[in-house]
Amino acid sequence: MNLIKAGATVGGLTMVSRVLGFARDVLIAMALGTGPVADAFFVAFRFPNLFRRLFAEGAFNSAFVPLFSKRLEGEGVPSARQFAVAVLSVLVTTLAIFTAIAEISMPWLMMIIAPGFLEDPHKYDLAVLLTQIAFPYLLFMSLTAMISGVLNSMGRFAAAAAAPILLNVILIAALLGIVRLGLSNTNEAGVILVWGVALAGLAQAAALWFASRRAGITLGFTRPRLTPGVMKLVRLGIPGIIAGGITQINLLIGTIIASLQASAVAWLYYADRIYQLPLGVIGVAIGVVLLPDLSRRLRAGDGSGLHSSQNRALELSMLLTIPAAAALVAMPAPIIQTLFERGAFAAADTEAAALALAAFAPGLPAFVLIKVFSPGFFAREDTRTPMYFAGISVAVNITGSLGLFFILGHVGIAVATSLAGWINAGLLGWTLYRRGGFQPDARLKRRLPRILAASVLMALVLWWMGGELEGAFQAGVPLAMRATLLAGMIFGGMMTFWALAEFSGAAHIGEVIARFRRRPPPR
Repeated sequence: MNLIKAGATVGGLTMVSRVLGFARDVLIAMALGTGPVADAFFVAFRFPNLFRRLFAEGAFNSAFVPLFSKRLEGEGVPSARQFAVAVLSVLVTTLAIFTAIAEISMPWLMMIIAPGFLEDPHKYDLAVLLTQIAFPYLLFMSLTAMISGVLNSMGRFAAAAAAPILLNVILIAALLGIVRLGLSNTNEAGVILVWGVALAGLAQAAALWFASRRAGITLGFTRPRLTPGVMKLVRLGIPGIIAGGITQINLLIGTIIASLQASAVAWLYYADRIYQLPLGVIGVAIGVVLLPDLSRRLRAGDGSGLHSSQNRALELSMLLTIPAAAALVAMPAPIIQTLFERGAFAAADTEAAALALAAFAPGLPAFVLIKVFSPGFFAREDTRTPMYFAGISVAVNITGSLGLFFILGHVGIAVATSLAGWINAGLLGWTLYRRGGFQPDARLKRRLPRILAASVLMALVLWWMGGELEGAFQAGVPLAMRATLLAGMIFGGMMTFWALAEFSGAAHIGEVIARFRRRPPPR
């Protein structure tokens, strides 16, 4: 399997999903702004988003893929299918019971999820209702995740990567209906949106079920039994989900604390949506493709190939992520202004969300490194070590968020999230290196500092451009002009970075393009 080409498939489809996600969020900002309905919706939406990222973006697969792949390659399709059906049956039964309990107890759970909403009974009651409607998405996304693992193990990445597109298409349709009916910033708008979330979950699960059937594995439902294979998955899966989804767990913690400040939940959500684009396109794509590749190489005893895959995955992810993070730090306000400042989203909201984005951005390379290092543990069926490091990261995030929130407000939560990400990534990388599971080669050691230097210089250019064009992004300037100027800044930043990268030897554009071909060039 060509790691870079497979990663490009996942990343390309994820890019389509994220672009549609931006369109969705632009409509949400216009229809809901940052008021109480928006806060209630974002708290309710945090659950499906949390579980979508926990399951669909690799954390569940960290345990499932190695076990399924071992059966698929060692015992054949019938044994692998039997294992998948057993997992599916236990998963559906367990989550159906969990969902029912959560629906009943949601009025009390909301005291934990958004304690700050207690001061506004209207917002609190609305958040409870919206979360109850959205919560079944958990069940659908768990099914989607498991079937994604089946397809990924068979080298079929496209269907699973395309599934999130359905969510954005359905929500965009719902939002257009809300605007057309004149229901903007009303309780009804929130209700319509969360029903769209639930419908999208069902659509994604159904689409992947048909995709697995076309791939030759038809999944059914049997009486749930805790077979030895299922028990092993449980032992590996719980730590894997905690470890692989730590970024999302930290964001959930941030949401809980942000509920103590009016509109902070919405500000953090909009900032999160921006930096999730490179994280989703780069980090998730690399992580999803890297795990099956490492699992196969380990079973084949291909040590040199394993280390080469890790080095090239880390190099490519940092080549794309570090300049993206630098750009977000240098020009957060023009991005937020262009994408969101219209309708119910005011200039004060732009300033608050831009500060959060600038604080989130330095953690972006760390979040991607977690996606690169974690498969090195998961492929060896070690999910406990990343879980322990995830626990340390959560402790840092909670402590930092609580301490900085009372000094910097919602920005302190973003700072703490970035710090926690770097601590987690550092612990994973150092431990993998110390155990011999990761050996940085000379090329990686030579290129990483040059990528960093080129990114810093590019950020300075973007910062200067932002200062010169500040007046052109103010309210009253036509959207078309703002969008054109923003696109120009992004293009100028990209050209600056690649020119510096070519000059310094940090990367060569021809080499990067060649690696997307089936036969990468010799190193």
